[in-house]
Amino acid sequence: MSSITLDVPDEVAEKLHALADRLPRILDLGLRALSAEASSEYEGVADILELLATLPTAEEVLGLRAAPTLQHRIQELLEKSRRSGLSSEEQLEWERIDYIEHLVRIAKAKAAMKLKDR
Repeated sequence: MSSITLDVPDEVAEKLHALADRLPRILDLGLRALSAEASSEYEGVADILELLATLPTAEEVLGLRAAPTLQHRIQELLEKSRRSGLSSEEQLEWERIDYIEHLVRIAKAKAAMKLKDR
């Protein structure tokens, strides 16, 4: 186990002293929350991935649509790309969204083939 030294405001230090035995867990949870916050670019994508994980029917796959929040973000990125270009973070976000969309297109193509073969 490693030791670290932090400078924190006095009121935070008081709270941390009271929770000293649980501090590693608190820090771990905080880091996870921070990481999840940073993954907000996947907002709206989680619903699609969760549905695909349930092994939906072909009809359900063909009915998949982006959540309104995701669709709005896609429009924002497209407009900014046309106007001024994307930052490196936005470009990475766009690539992630594009990859998820690619996977959904594959799932929809397979679902359509499955329905055709019936």
